[in-house]
Amino acid sequence: MDKGMEEAGNLMSAMVQESKAAYDIIRERFGEAVSEFDANPTMPFFEVIDTARWVEIALFMRDNTRLKFNYMACLSGVDYLEQGKLGIVCNFESIGQFTHRIAVKVKCQREGGSIPSVSCVWHTANWHEREAYDMYGMVFDGHPDLRRILCPEDWTGFPLRKDYQVQETYHGIKVPY
Repeated sequence: MDKGMEEAGNLMSAMVQESKAAYDIIRERFGEAVSEFDANPTMPFFEVIDTARWVEIALFMRDNTRLKFNYMACLSGVDYLEQGKLGIVCNFESIGQFTHRIAVKVKCQREGGSIPSVSCVWHTANWHEREAYDMYGMVFDGHPDLRRILCPEDWTGFPLRKDYQVQETYHGIKVPY
């Protein structure tokens, strides 16, 4: 095997180990409110099972002296059509404190479900949550300004849902597809 590849593999393994150590701190505090750790080599993750505790978990991740996840790199919406759910995947890092990183998945029912907003924890979540709302129709309870951010306010539907039907016209203008 190429030495560079071997070193990269060892580096990835070390990153996963750091993520697992951070996860263990979270799991110790929140137990069954979070899933088992998934040692995905690209981005290790866990899922928040008890969605109502998401803000509490987020604050712990940010403020705990052994974690210090002070940077939300991304919050992406996901449509789990087959499961009847919508969700988010958030990527976190500890910048300037530690080198660990982890992804967190949070899901809700596709129709009538909601996820607590973490815009009070990481300010970058504000626009990311608005985008997930705009593209998927995902509601974030407690968000300070939950409205469309990319589509016009009167746009019909949520364009990134797997079952989205493109409207034929918008204010009399043909919508290209």
